[in-house]
Amino acid sequence: MNDGIFTGAYRVGILGGGQLGQMIIQSGISYNISFHILDPSAEAPCRNLCESFTQGDFNDYDTVYQFGQTVDLITIEIEHVNVDALEKLESEGKTVYPSPKLIRTVQDKGLQKAFYQENGIPTSEFHMIDSRADIKEFIDFLPAAQKLRKGGYDGKGVSIIDASNYVDQSFDAPCVLEKKVDIDKELSFVVARNSKGEVKSFPAVELVFHKEYNLVEHLFSPAAISHDLEKKGEAIAMDLAEKLDLVGLLAVEMFLDKNGELLVNEIAPRPHNSGHQTIEGNMTSQFEQHLRAILGLPLGATDTVESSVMVNLLGEEGFTGPAKYEGMEQLLDMHGVYPHLYGKALTKPGRKMGHVTIVNSDIEKALDTAERVKKTIKVKA
Repeated sequence: MNDGIFTGAYRVGILGGGQLGQMIIQSGISYNISFHILDPSAEAPCRNLCESFTQGDFNDYDTVYQFGQTVDLITIEIEHVNVDALEKLESEGKTVYPSPKLIRTVQDKGLQKAFYQENGIPTSEFHMIDSRADIKEFIDFLPAAQKLRKGGYDGKGVSIIDASNYVDQSFDAPCVLEKKVDIDKELSFVVARNSKGEVKSFPAVELVFHKEYNLVEHLFSPAAISHDLEKKGEAIAMDLAEKLDLVGLLAVEMFLDKNGELLVNEIAPRPHNSGHQTIEGNMTSQFEQHLRAILGLPLGATDTVESSVMVNLLGEEGFTGPAKYEGMEQLLDMHGVYPHLYGKALTKPGRKMGHVTIVNSDIEKALDTAERVKKTIKVKA
């Protein structure tokens, strides 16, 4: 984009057509941006929202390269894409944000942890292993979280192992062994950085995880932490964005341990589940902020409009097939409640099918409403 001038013909290509792409498009409609999507599924949520939809594998070099030739700027809504093709496009003058180099680092949890260590970013102690057999060398290090270096997402590719169960519960693949942290809270700090180096952070978010699926059940903002601790977390996240030379959005998930220390767990260089509440809860949503950042525009204000809670709508246990949403009328009768359905045709247990944001000037009232929301709406087949 030339000096922030909108021509009405600027073409943004997104690798991935899921719910994150859907919400990026929704936020970009007001900016008159032309969106183009590449996704392997013919039923991707973005298929009917974009100017053009290409069904294809975003892990395939030729597919990504050819898609990139048709747009002005390329961004992602998922990290698991072909970085070689993006590097080639970048070398030929195409704008790619986040950078292929950053995406390559994030694709590999081992490279992530090494980056933290090399750049003075606080994180838990860890070891790299190539196979299950290597765990024998680190018996005294257990219990630990074993994470596949590549391919994991939404809690998949993570196993908590100790000396008694690692033979049966561990992955036999290249992994990171992370020292088990005595966790007090799990937090997320979403920051944005544009191509001019401007950086802004959203208020801290506190995450509550689903015990069975190992993904976020609900979250709330502001997090129940001190002002000083929030500023410390923001500083870590902003420092990380600078050191990664990020252009775009970065979600930085952190552990707060029982000693009051913040440790970076994982990062995602894109809009993230832990920022969904910003659509109603903050002056600028994470999706608009991502677009502002990659287009080189001034970043939007991140101030809280109202306290907010976000509840993930997960497919109910025992139901697989065409999705139906029970309790929608009762949900819409609640004060300050905003449903977001992702347009996924099929549901299955634990699949993210949508989310609901609850806003209220009183965070405790918002949390109470969130509990009612969980009991009211069910995703079945």
